[in-house]
Amino acid sequence: MHTKSQTDHWTEVIRPHTKLLDLNLKELWRYRDLLGLLVRRDFVATYKQTILGPIWFFIQPILTTLMFVIVFGRIAGISTDGVPMLLFYLAGITMWNYFAECLNKTATVFKDNAAIFGKVYFPRLIMPLSIVASNLVKLGIQFILFLLFWVYYLIQSPESIHPNGYIFLLPLLVLMMAGMALGFGMLISAMTNKYKDLIFLLTFVVQLAMYATPVIYPLSSIGAEYKWLIQLNPMTSIVETFRFGFLGSGSMDFGWLFYSFGFTVFILVLGTVVFNKVEKSFMDTV
Repeated sequence: MHTKSQTDHWTEVIRPHTKLLDLNLKELWRYRDLLGLLVRRDFVATYKQTILGPIWFFIQPILTTLMFVIVFGRIAGISTDGVPMLLFYLAGITMWNYFAECLNKTATVFKDNAAIFGKVYFPRLIMPLSIVASNLVKLGIQFILFLLFWVYYLIQSPESIHPNGYIFLLPLLVLMMAGMALGFGMLISAMTNKYKDLIFLLTFVVQLAMYATPVIYPLSSIGAEYKWLIQLNPMTSIVETFRFGFLGSGSMDFGWLFYSFGFTVFILVLGTVVFNKVEKSFMDTV
C-alpha cells in the first residue's frame, strides 16, 4: 500500500499555460534533444527515398532561376540594375524560399502532427521551432550554391558586382525571416485548426506575396506612387539588403530595415500568444 507522501511525489507535473506569454523557455531547453531529433527527421524523411537526395536543394533554385532569366529577363526585359541576371534572381530566390517554406509548413503544424500531439506530451512550440531550424539546412545548401556563382562572377566579371560590408548583416536577415515566418505560421496554424479551407488561401497568398517582394524585379524599377506599398512588405527590406550587401545593387535603408525588425517582433509575439491559447484545446477541433 502506497503512503500519501509516495503518491504525492511526482517527477513531472504538467499544467496548462495560464498566461498568454508563458513560453516556459526552461522547458523548451530541457527538450532540446527532441528538437534535434525532429530536425533530423524532417531532413531525412523528405529525401530518404529519393534518387538525388539533397541535390534537389540545388536543382530547384537553379531551375527556378533559369525560368526567371528566360521569362522575366529575356522575354519581359525587366531590369536587374546591371547585375548579372543569374545572380540577381538567385539572390531573391534563396531568401524568399526560406521564408515561404517555413511559413507554409508552420501553418499546418497542428494538422500535420495531430497524431503525435494526441499521444505524448512535450512543449508544442518545439514543432514549429523544428520546422524553422530544419529549413536552415536547406537555406545553407542553397546559399552555398549562390556563393559558388557569386565567387565565379567576382573572378570572371568583377565590375558587374560590388559587395560591401553589409554582407555581415546576413545572420540578422535570416533571424528576421525565421521570426517572421514562425510568427505568421503559428498565427495561421491557429486559424486553420478550426477553418481548414484557409490553408488553400494561404498557398495562393504566399505565391502572390512573392510578386509583392522585389524577387524578380529591383525596387528601383517601381514608381514613387507604388514604391511605398512595396516597402510596407516587411520582406522587401530583407531581400534588398541582402542584394545590396552581396551584389552592390538595390537599396539599403536602415529605416525600412528597422521597420521590418519591429514588424517581425510584433508578429512573433502575436503568433506566440495565439498559439499558446489554441494549443490547449486544438485536439477538440483538429
